Amino acid sequence: MAVGTVHNKDKFLNNIAKSLGRERKAAGVILPKWKNRPQYEVFKGLSQDQLVDQLEDQCQRIHTVAKRATLQTLPNVLKEAILELGGKSIVNWKDPRFEEYNLIETFVDFANDEGNEYHVWDPALGEENVEIAERANIGITFSDITLAESGSVVLFSDKGKGRSVSLLPATYIAIIPKSTIVPRMTQATKKIHEMAQESRLPSCINFISGPSNSADIELNLVVGVHGPIKATYIIVEDK
Repeated sequence: MAVGTVHNKDKFLNNIAKSLGRERKAAGVILPKWKNRPQYEVFKGLSQDQLVDQLEDQCQRIHTVAKRATLQTLPNVLKEAILELGGKSIVNWKDPRFEEYNLIETFVDFANDEGNEYHVWDPALGEENVEIAERANIGITFSDITLAESGSVVLFSDKGKGRSVSLLPATYIAIIPKSTIVPRMTQATKKIHEMAQESRLPSCINFISGPSNSADIELNLVVGVHGPIKATYIIVEDK
């Protein structure tokens, strides 16, 4: 299947037009320009440092541990987070940023400790990756876009970046480059729309806001129902 291919598009849109009782308009469609756009006012004008403060504040509300690091301290801060979450077994993306941020040695040291298991997502292994992620204690990824308002990390899946890494392990660590932090969903969707126009959308986009939560039963909040029961965000001064 070609990247960005939409199947049955014309049939779908024609059915909608028929249901509306009119001919389908295929040209001259202009997006409306709304007079009031409150979505752009949230955290408007905040500096990147202030957005970090807002993100940390939201982390407290979504039961997520937030840590700060520099490029120099990141390896030690990551080790600390791994120990706090119980270590034992890790699965992470096959992502060049782990090398760029000098984290390979951290994982090598972890893997060398007796009893520990470490796995990097390998597209050649297919479903075996999912089984390993399901057994893992900690999943680790980078955040591609980070929303200060909701405390959400946005993950772009790819060949070496399976979504199971952030979903199936018991706990989760997101490494957040400070430069990825934006005010809210508004800015994230704008960037994703631009990617779509350039035909470079990832295979899957996940918005993750801390550990899994549910309040479906009598509005009683339960953390860790259908995914990681604990989450840690490490915010890195990358510039």
